[in-house]
Amino acid sequence: MAPTNRHLTPSLKPASITKTQNPQSKYEILNGYPFKINFLLHPTFSCITERKRTLKTSSFWYFFQRPAVNCTGSQNRKIAIKEGENGRVVIDGKSRIAETDNDFVCATMDWWPPEKCDYGTCSWDHASLLNVDLHNKILKNAIKAFSPLKIRLGGTLQDDVIYQTKNHHEPCKPFIKNTTALFGFTQGCLPLSRWDELNRFLQETGAVYTFGLNALTGKKVLTNGSTIGAWDSTNAEALIHYTVQKNYTINGWELGNELSGNGIGTSISSSQYANDTITLSNIVNRIYKGIKPKPLIIAPGGFYDPKWFEDFLADTSKTLNVISHHIYNLGPGVDKNLTAKILDPSYLDNAHDTFKQLESTLNTSKSSAAAWVSEAGGAYNSGQDLVTNAFVFSFWYLDQLGMSSVYDTKTYCRQSLIGGNYGLLNTTTFEPNPDYYSALLWHRLTGRKVLSTRFVGTKKIRAYSHCAKESKGIVILLMNLDNSTIVDVKLSVNSTWRLHKRRSHAHHDHKTKHTRSKSTHAKMHKTRIRTREEYHLTPKDGNLHSKVMMLNGKELRVNSSDEIPSLKPLFMNYSEPIIVAPYSIVFVHLPHFTLYACNS
Repeated sequence: MAPTNRHLTPSLKPASITKTQNPQSKYEILNGYPFKINFLLHPTFSCITERKRTLKTSSFWYFFQRPAVNCTGSQNRKIAIKEGENGRVVIDGKSRIAETDNDFVCATMDWWPPEKCDYGTCSWDHASLLNVDLHNKILKNAIKAFSPLKIRLGGTLQDDVIYQTKNHHEPCKPFIKNTTALFGFTQGCLPLSRWDELNRFLQETGAVYTFGLNALTGKKVLTNGSTIGAWDSTNAEALIHYTVQKNYTINGWELGNELSGNGIGTSISSSQYANDTITLSNIVNRIYKGIKPKPLIIAPGGFYDPKWFEDFLADTSKTLNVISHHIYNLGPGVDKNLTAKILDPSYLDNAHDTFKQLESTLNTSKSSAAAWVSEAGGAYNSGQDLVTNAFVFSFWYLDQLGMSSVYDTKTYCRQSLIGGNYGLLNTTTFEPNPDYYSALLWHRLTGRKVLSTRFVGTKKIRAYSHCAKESKGIVILLMNLDNSTIVDVKLSVNSTWRLHKRRSHAHHDHKTKHTRSKSTHAKMHKTRIRTREEYHLTPKDGNLHSKVMMLNGKELRVNSSDEIPSLKPLFMNYSEPIIVAPYSIVFVHLPHFTLYACNS
C-alpha cells in the first residue's frame, strides 16, 4: 500500500475527499463486479471525478466517470479501473551496458512533393526539403528546443535528385509525378539557392545535420531490379566542394537510401556499394583536408540483411564511420491492426532481433563503425492518420528509443520531423504532435549511458533506464500498455547506490528576516533532495488517437508567440512507489540516486 501523502504542484490539486457510506466495505461495485484499488491514484489521471477515502484505513476508493469521453474512449458510460497491480523495476547499477550519442534523438526531413499519395491519401503537402516553409516560427522553435536536434536530410527520392552546381548547365527541374518512373517521380533537382537556405536555416536553429547523397548516378538498373556500374561521384563531389567553400558544417554524408540487400525499387551489391563508399570517403578526405572534425561517412541507409551487412562491413572496415539501417516493423500504413500491434508487448519484442543481430554483426567484424537507425517511421507508406501522429504511437516510438539504445545504437532518426502521417510536427499547422514531446523529454532527461533494466510484474509494462543527462542520478521510462490496470512500481538496484546529498549553505547566526528566509530555503532544499521528478504523459480525454498530449494533466500546446511549452515535472517523495496509470507513459528522474555505473 502506498503512503497517502503525495507532493503535488499547486496547479494540480487532488479531487475532493468524502467519506464512504460504508467504511467497512472492502469493494466498490461498478459495472456489475467488485473492484478495489488500495493506493492513491496519480492526479494526472484524467478520468477521476471523485475519490473517497475510508476513515478506518488509508485505502483510497475511486469512482470513474466522464460525461463525454472516458479512459477507454467509450461514450457516456461508467468504467471500472481494475485492482492495482504491484511491480518492480530492477536495475543493474554496476556498469552500463551500452552508450548512445549525446544527440541520440534525431528526425528526418524528406524529399516527397505534395503529389506523394498513399492509399488515396496525400499527406505530405509542403513538407519537402524543396518547399517547406523555413521561416515558420513553430518549426524554428521546435528545432531550437532540443539544442541541438540531429536531423537527417534524405529519403527515397535522394537517389533520383541532382544538384545544381556551377558546372551544371541543365535546367533545375522539380520532381514530377510519373508512375512509370523508378520511384514514381521523374528526376528532381536541388537548386544551390535552396541548399543555401537550408544550411542557413539549420545553422540558425542549432541543428546537427547529415545529408543523403544520390548513390544511383552512373548506374544502370536492370530488369531484375539489380544495378550494374560504379557510382559517378562527379555531381556529389561538386556539391561537397561547394559546401566546404561556403563553410557549411555537415555532420555526415550518407550514401544512398534503401538500396542494400534486396533494396526498395532497386539494389546494389555489397561489394559495389563498398567500392562506392570508399570513393565517397576519398572525396571527403581530399576536400576536407586540414579541416576538423571531418564529416562522418554513413551507409547504406537500408534494411538490415545479415549477409549483405556482414560483407559490406568487411569491405569498408577502414573507411565507414556509421552503418545505418531503417525500421518499419509495423507494416503498411493502411493496416487496420496498427494500434493492436503497438499495444501488444509480444509484437514490440520482435524488434529485438534486428538490433541484437546488427550489434552481433558489428562486434564480430573488424569495423569500428557505429550503428544508427537513420530512418524509422514504424508504418511504411507515410504512416496512418490518427495512429502514427497520435498519442498511441508514443508507445511504439519510445519503446524503439529504449530498445535500440540497449543494443548500442548511437542515433535514432524518426521519420519524420514534418511530413506524412508520422511527422513529429503537424504537416500543415506545424503544431507538435504527441511524439514531439516524447522525443523532447527523452532528449532532455536521458543521458548517454544505458543501464540493464528489467520489469518484474505484468507484461504490459515496458521499462528502460539510463543515467540522467543533467544530474548524477538516473532516469526511468515506464509505459503501461493496459487499458484498465494501474501499476504500483517500486525500484530495486543490483548494486551499491547512495542518495547524493549536498550540504546547505544557509546561515543561522542572526535571527533576522533575511536569515529566516535562508533557513526556510534550506529546509525546502532538503525536502527537494528527498524528491524525484515525474513526467506523466496521457492522451487528451483518454483517447489514444488524440493528437493532443497531456503532461501531468495539462495540455501541451504552443503559445500565442509560437513558443514550445515548458515541460515541468511533479515533485514526488522518492521513497514512494511510482504509480503508472492505464495507457500512460511516465518519465521518472531521480537526480540524487547515484549509481556506480553512472559515475565510472
